Amino acid sequence: MSSQLFHLLQKQPVLTLFLILGIGYLIGGLKIKGFSLGSVAGVLFAGLFFGHFGFKMSPGAQSVGFALFIFSVGYQAGPRFFDVLMEDGVKYFFLALVIAATGFGLAVVATKLFDLPPGTAAGILAGGLTSSPTLAAAQEAIRSGNMVPPAGVSPDAVIGNITTGYAITYIFGLAGLIAIIKLMPGVLGIDLAAEARKIEGQGSKVENITPSPVEIRVYQVTNEDFTRIPATELKQRYWDGFAVTRVERDGEIVEFSPEDTLKLGDVVTILGEITCFTDEIKAMGEEITAQKCTRKMSDTAQIIVTNKDVVGKKLGELNLATSFGVLLTGIKRMRIPLRLSPELTLKKGDILTVTGPADHIDLLGAKLGVIDRDVAETDMLTFALGIAAGSVLGLFSVKVGGVSIGLGSAGGLLTSGLVIGFLRSVRPTFGRLPDAARWIFMEFGLLIFMAGVGLRAGGDIVETFIQAGPKLLLIGIVVTTAPVAVGYIFGRRILKIPAVLLLGAITGSMTSGASLSVVTAEAKSPVPALGYTGAYAFANVLLTIAGSVILFF
Repeated sequence: MSSQLFHLLQKQPVLTLFLILGIGYLIGGLKIKGFSLGSVAGVLFAGLFFGHFGFKMSPGAQSVGFALFIFSVGYQAGPRFFDVLMEDGVKYFFLALVIAATGFGLAVVATKLFDLPPGTAAGILAGGLTSSPTLAAAQEAIRSGNMVPPAGVSPDAVIGNITTGYAITYIFGLAGLIAIIKLMPGVLGIDLAAEARKIEGQGSKVENITPSPVEIRVYQVTNEDFTRIPATELKQRYWDGFAVTRVERDGEIVEFSPEDTLKLGDVVTILGEITCFTDEIKAMGEEITAQKCTRKMSDTAQIIVTNKDVVGKKLGELNLATSFGVLLTGIKRMRIPLRLSPELTLKKGDILTVTGPADHIDLLGAKLGVIDRDVAETDMLTFALGIAAGSVLGLFSVKVGGVSIGLGSAGGLLTSGLVIGFLRSVRPTFGRLPDAARWIFMEFGLLIFMAGVGLRAGGDIVETFIQAGPKLLLIGIVVTTAPVAVGYIFGRRILKIPAVLLLGAITGSMTSGASLSVVTAEAKSPVPALGYTGAYAFANVLLTIAGSVILFF
């Protein structure tokens, strides 16, 4: 029965692929005491299992997955990559460089010291720093022939060595990094929550960044106490700074000066998160249903920050609720949600989600950058030609001392993605690739690639693990822990980055979103995400390049 099932699956490549993806997601989602491998490792191990029994994947399918993933990585980093180089984010570039170089050097030295087979260093670097782009770039460099294996060693053998090194070191790279980041504040005596509050300019209270539901409520003023409070004091006492209010008197909208007061019978419309409707607000008067007051305040859109006049300004300076009559419900930077604070400084490429009257949103869009209401539509022309251009770019190389040097497939696709992502931030009508579309391209592309990696290396994974497993596990521990220590010392003593931002930046330099969640939980604030986004863009680029370069050592 089992042999018939294997025969059936080998004749149905589409069925086999999606079965591997599904099983991989199940494996990756299993939690043991709060720890899970994640989808990437889950699919890799599922692929290794099927590969052990002789299943294969078309090299073309694997290359398509690789192209989707690497291009999307570059596209995501593009809006911030070039701009950060011109700002104080240069610190994050050097931090990411030092961490990548430390891991690179340790992986090469360990491979030479223990006489490990060709390609293993790339796998160790990718697993120890939990970097999927490193693995993808190394595998593709061998598969495409950009890097020729040593005499007597087949490309498949090198790819198998890369995969084995990655599979064994990734587990500690993921779990160990989370444990290290969790323990560091206590060991070093750092109060992350206090540092976060200091940076935020808050008092003792740090709010959650999880957005609350948005509601529109209408009250008719019947409480005389509210008619004795000037508008300025009323806002300070009852408003959260982001809610939008509108007052109508005798059917006309009233423009308030700081000393004006409400009158009995005024109709007050409030657009805000549900948390702002406190008992004190409700005491204003009777809540009424007034569709004519609310029907024009429910438009929602995303605005991409591109206007250089507002880049660098704080949210409090813009005063969106009062100046534009719109409610800011969320802000993301490189897909990381940031806390809505008046002290938050806008950066190019930030995406603001706002709710309010459509004409008010249009005015705000003209002020900040561009409105992106058609968030479901992808510019497939630019996307397809961008990948094609990246592939062509990767074909070019020059010979230096008899050695061909070029970007390779990974470098070409990454460069193309960076450029298009950056141009998108400059001219937002160009190259639209919404978050949801980018996520599916990046995730699906990576998982297809990882499934192919597992299938290709699964044939001899058991034998290789028995021979080198303990050595690789020990090396992986060193390659994960040493860059964290070096990065922390360098970041604190040389770059002078505050600890709460530095720990976030270290997780970004090692491309570990899971570790970032640990830092934000310890800090009781999303402030570490600012450090993460600063380093993450550089780390993806540097570690992708490292994946190809390390094969020459």
